[in-house]
Amino acid sequence: MNAKWPCFTQLHIDAARFASDDFNLFHDPVKWQRLKENPFEGPIVLGFQTECWLAEALREIQGRYENPELIRELRFSNFQINFAGVLKPGQPFDLTVKKPQWDPEKGTLSYRVMIKNDRGVVLMGYHRLSRQPLVLEGESISDLPDLDLVEDREPVTGTPYFLKRKYMMTANAKNFLMGSLVDPSQYFDELENKIRFPELFPVSYISCALLERAHSRGHDFEADPMVYTQHHISLDRPLTEKLNSNDCLNILVAFDNEYHNPGLHTKIEQERYRCFGIVDGRILFRARIGLAPLSEVVKAHAKKS
Repeated sequence: MNAKWPCFTQLHIDAARFASDDFNLFHDPVKWQRLKENPFEGPIVLGFQTECWLAEALREIQGRYENPELIRELRFSNFQINFAGVLKPGQPFDLTVKKPQWDPEKGTLSYRVMIKNDRGVVLMGYHRLSRQPLVLEGESISDLPDLDLVEDREPVTGTPYFLKRKYMMTANAKNFLMGSLVDPSQYFDELENKIRFPELFPVSYISCALLERAHSRGHDFEADPMVYTQHHISLDRPLTEKLNSNDCLNILVAFDNEYHNPGLHTKIEQERYRCFGIVDGRILFRARIGLAPLSEVVKAHAKKS
């Protein structure tokens, strides 16, 4: 499949960043100018915002799959996304989705995806449905303390994790969907008593958690801006479908020195993080996230050109 879709505006960016508490200066229509060595000449679209739009496009495609029973059977939704560029307000983009590949041995249904704009590739990677999580699959949270008793925006004693606590709010989810060019009525309808949080909305709070962690450590966001290089995410689909308004989401983020998947940025020093979203003691999502200093990304692209 190859399809051209509408572009994001600054209003869409504002809706998504306010809904997900993402205070990264890259998305602010004024503060982007403060960023050192910023080559983008304006604000840029959120990574999770783009992925939310992508997830909705994939949901429609998967709804036409020849074996709908298999789609329902595969519990986990896995995004393996590598970022190669950015989207800007008013910039149209194209989505390409390759024919799905079913691997009966691994139990995965894979879709290869790519988003491009007139400057080149923005992101590429895979979306895979699976019976088991494909990210941090062996990790357990059984040795963690009761997170509801841990103070928000603080390290979790005895662990490498920093805690950010959020609550599932339908208004925020609707705004995030609107900002992601997705019709909220597909997920919420008060007259029909329909409440279904989209997959990427709770995951989008990872950005807020990472920003809060960096801020607590005195990071200078203007002098040393960071950009995403990778999002590798596994979501529990049935658990996501059971989310209710006001459910407490505890987000854990920690530096990950065991993650060695270089992705597209093989020669750039990166920071890698492991992240969990936990609801009622159960893992809603797991993620491995890659970040790189903007200055290093700019240097790498300059060498290529």
